[in-house]
Amino acid sequence: MENQAEAAGRARGGTRGRRVLLAAVVGCAVLGGASAWWPWQRPDVRPPAGPAPGARALSAVTAGVPASLPGLAALIDEREALLRRHPRDARSWAVLGAAYVEQGRRTADAGNYPRAEKALRTSLRVRPRKNAAALDGMAALANARRDFRSARSWGEAALRLDARRWTAYPPLIDAYTGLGDHKAAGRTLDRLLELRSGAAVRARAAAVYRDRGWREDAAAALSDAAAAAGAPAERAAYLERAGELAWERGDLAEALRLFRAAVRLDPDQRAAQAGQGRTLAALGRTTEALSAYRVALGKQPRPACALELGELYESLGLEQAARVEYDLLRTLAAQDAAGGVDDELVLGTFEADHGDPRAAVRRLRAEWQRQPGTEVADALGWALHRAGDDKQALAFAVAATDRAHGGGVRSAPYAYHRGMIERGLGLAAPARRHLREALRINPRFSPLAVPPARQALAALGEPPDEPVPTGTPGGADGADGKAPRRPS
Repeated sequence: MENQAEAAGRARGGTRGRRVLLAAVVGCAVLGGASAWWPWQRPDVRPPAGPAPGARALSAVTAGVPASLPGLAALIDEREALLRRHPRDARSWAVLGAAYVEQGRRTADAGNYPRAEKALRTSLRVRPRKNAAALDGMAALANARRDFRSARSWGEAALRLDARRWTAYPPLIDAYTGLGDHKAAGRTLDRLLELRSGAAVRARAAAVYRDRGWREDAAAALSDAAAAAGAPAERAAYLERAGELAWERGDLAEALRLFRAAVRLDPDQRAAQAGQGRTLAALGRTTEALSAYRVALGKQPRPACALELGELYESLGLEQAARVEYDLLRTLAAQDAAGGVDDELVLGTFEADHGDPRAAVRRLRAEWQRQPGTEVADALGWALHRAGDDKQALAFAVAATDRAHGGGVRSAPYAYHRGMIERGLGLAAPARRHLREALRINPRFSPLAVPPARQALAALGEPPDEPVPTGTPGGADGADGKAPRRPS
């Protein structure tokens, strides 16, 4: 009975409360007049919507910054529809071409590049003079295809047309870097920094700083770029690059954090997915690493990613699974070649360790003649070592690692390659120094290379106790104490 009385009291109290609330609402409605609304009469007021995906992608593409894949697809559809109505709109042709370049880069689908070239050349045909946007697009396309000589030509043509057009500078920096002309890349960056600031410029500066070996400056620039980025896809791209820097210096926890943050912001950021695979493998979390690599390859099928996954399988003793990935690498490279992409660097790298080292030397010599960048110098030096020619190999290894020869980047694989080449030449002291440097930079830089690096270092032993020389000190880079000249 007491419980029933309490329940009845609560019900009466609830009824009285609702009556008071109703009276208050009515009073507000009377006092407020037309500005008051019943709850079911309130208008559907929503915050203003942001720009449409195509508009956001247009802003990104014209500024040379990363764009989201849905935005790029919308932009391409919009421009194609517009060009069907206005086929002589040179600017729209240039935008369409640039969007195809970015879509190809993001998806690793080289089939986009012939479409990009057709659109950009149409823009140049419709407006053959004063068409800097199309020249910028052609430079970006050439870089995406790893044709750095053409990228340099297009980029320099864009600057001759308008030296204050800041978007012409980033593709030109990439071209100079790919050609090994680090001084020109630095001068071009200095000019860009005079003309423009912002996230895209800071990210470009970070790449140059990294190539100079200024890792702290590069990391700070990327942190600033990510903080200032205007869209999730752009910020994710800069976080992915920051993750690569953390990976290179062996900070695995930070690398994994940055890669994961990039994927959370932009699930289509597959380079960050592959970075997670690399980092998880180094941390011994093999099952997670394999899953991350498979996701990355499913959405962004790059030959370099297939090579990494194949080497991980090989390090686990799974030879058949490794061969599947190596076959995929060849297939992807053939598809890239059909789209005009130069994959000779990754093919030569693969052949040096998993195929025919002499074939690797032939590929990489030809690549060096076309575009003598730091990556090619390192790969060619290693291929020569694998083919048994350590004397020639050392000159290229020095070109990749010695600041005086343009190789300022601090890279564990480059230091490892140089140390192993020096060991093959009987140069114990520099070999010991460079193998130690490789393991100090990143103790887990490669699932296949770290064990032989440790074994070689152990075989070299500790340096002997010798009196300090009293004469003029010589270098330790070559047998005569002199660093080899940059190879030609």
